Amino acid sequence: MGDFYIEYEYWFAAVQLSLAMFGMGATLTLNDFRDVAREPKAVLLGTLIQIALVPLIAYVFITTFGLAGGIAVGIALIAAIPGGTTSNIFTFMAKGNSPLSISITGITTLACLITTPLILSLLITEFLPSGFTMPAAKIVTEIALTLLLPLALGMLLLKWVPKHAALISKWSIRASLFAILMIVVGSSSAGRLDIDAFGGQNVLLVIAFLTILAVCGWAAPRLMGLSKADSTAIEMEVIVRNANLGVLIKASMFPAVVGASNQLGDTVLFTVLLYGGLQLLVAALLIFVYRR
Repeated sequence: MGDFYIEYEYWFAAVQLSLAMFGMGATLTLNDFRDVAREPKAVLLGTLIQIALVPLIAYVFITTFGLAGGIAVGIALIAAIPGGTTSNIFTFMAKGNSPLSISITGITTLACLITTPLILSLLITEFLPSGFTMPAAKIVTEIALTLLLPLALGMLLLKWVPKHAALISKWSIRASLFAILMIVVGSSSAGRLDIDAFGGQNVLLVIAFLTILAVCGWAAPRLMGLSKADSTAIEMEVIVRNANLGVLIKASMFPAVVGASNQLGDTVLFTVLLYGGLQLLVAALLIFVYRR
């Protein structure tokens, strides 16, 4: 299983992300984005927090703690990716403004075609191996093919066959979750998710970064005078990153090779997956608190 997964790691990640975005698209119509015009302040603030404040927090975090290598790249990658479908679901469960969450997710997903490679170039160049070239064009292409295209196809599905779209969306998202499980199992069986090698200190760093994002995501919209529902939506968007995209970009930038060690890539992968698991726990706690 380990060698098989390593050989096809990129395709595991690409298929998983495509299924998730297709499932998300099958729940959306163009009318879901009408709140961009109706609530310009909340949408603008949420978008700016995502594409400007979060990367700035990551930069300060990396420099303050003197991070380097895979943990620095992993933190930067988490900051460079937008929110995903899960943030929309969690916003709804936490009694937040779901249309606002969907609008911010849609805008930042489109924007990440430009912002993700740009943020990565700004934050991680100095931590990459000598001679490594940031594959910006490849990242843009992958975002277009695995995020935007499946999203558009899902929206077309909803328009053309609305009676079946909900069922197809549900099973697409379930299949994407199964693919994530296969990524975790495959990486573990290949010895690439070694918590001892990752280190307890790095675990604490990931927890600290998530905590800082959670605090800033809670405080920023409230300081700007937004309603509780709008603030909750933005808070979820800040905390719940599209870890699926992070796994794909990692597989593209640092592909695993059978029989070869890749400590940098393994640390980046562990960082993204660890954050992805922890963000679900934090979001679940917020849902419990806000629903009360």
